[in-house]
Amino acid sequence: MGKRAEEELDMKYEDLAMYLRTNHAVYMQVGVNTYYLTDANSHDWRAQDTNCLNDKGHYVDCTELVPSIEEFLALPFVDGKTIEQQFAKATFFASVKAEA
Repeated sequence: MGKRAEEELDMKYEDLAMYLRTNHAVYMQVGVNTYYLTDANSHDWRAQDTNCLNDKGHYVDCTELVPSIEEFLALPFVDGKTIEQQFAKATFFASVKAEA
């Protein structure tokens, strides 16, 4: 998992799928909640809740794994709504490598 960049990304919903295909992850903030949208193994996609950590210190999944970005973007997990439905309220940040 990467670290959240400080600077906001300027993107449209139509750009999100390609951004994920290219960069493999992005942080999405909706209100006080932040989600890590990422590929699990370059084949499956999931969202993770950055406010919850498991015993290994990793973010906890808040969606099931799905095999395509299109299926992933259609999952209603943000207050029962999809990413597209929440996009106007969301702020996106790049996922960058943590400094050693």
